[in-house]
Amino acid sequence: MHELPKTYETDTISAKHRRKAETLYLILAALFVTSLVTSNLIFQKFFHWNPLGLFNFELSVGIIAYPITFLITDIISEVFGQKRANNVVIAGIFASFFALLIIIVSDLAPATEWSPISDKEFSKAFSFTYLAVAASLAAYLFAQFLDVQVFHFWKRLTKGKHLWLRNNLSTFTSQFVDTFTVLFLLSIFEILEWKLFGMLLLNGFLFKVVFALLDTPFAYLGVYGLRRYFGLKGHGAELRLDD
Repeated sequence: MHELPKTYETDTISAKHRRKAETLYLILAALFVTSLVTSNLIFQKFFHWNPLGLFNFELSVGIIAYPITFLITDIISEVFGQKRANNVVIAGIFASFFALLIIIVSDLAPATEWSPISDKEFSKAFSFTYLAVAASLAAYLFAQFLDVQVFHFWKRLTKGKHLWLRNNLSTFTSQFVDTFTVLFLLSIFEILEWKLFGMLLLNGFLFKVVFALLDTPFAYLGVYGLRRYFGLKGHGAELRLDD
């Protein structure tokens, strides 16, 4: 299949703005990685949320930070381009593996008698982290790359217009795939009971859809602010930093 031609522009910038753009890219990447790793570490606590009495969500606290990752990749995709967005996704994979390695070593290290947290308490807190990270990474890898691909598909198709459309369509698609995959794998690993699968799938996907709709203004604000600051012109114009 031939790739659709690019119908949006790329703009070069001054050396001064290039340095600021690289710093901003690193900040966004750091927020992305932090959100991803944190969501994998805290997932074992579940909470309920009933906004305005309309729907009672029952969710893992890990889901709170997760939608932020998709907002960040959308902003990076829009301003810095597809290659830079994919690089952030890859960085998130390595960061998750490294965090998992640290947890394994920490779990094996024997606690002192005066340690506030005992070996048993530590193991209980992180007992499912290994499998959870594995399941999350499988879902994350598929969903994040899908998010970037779908985002740029709609960007090419709409000639860089209608940010709200590609932001939401890419997020809806990738978030459903992510939610389904991670819950399916956690159920196979017997971390979650199968009877909870349908409820958590509905809750998780609806929660992410709500936040995808709510983050659209923030996506516009971030993209508009960055384009204005760096002087990008034209629909879908991207910064050219890798030349």
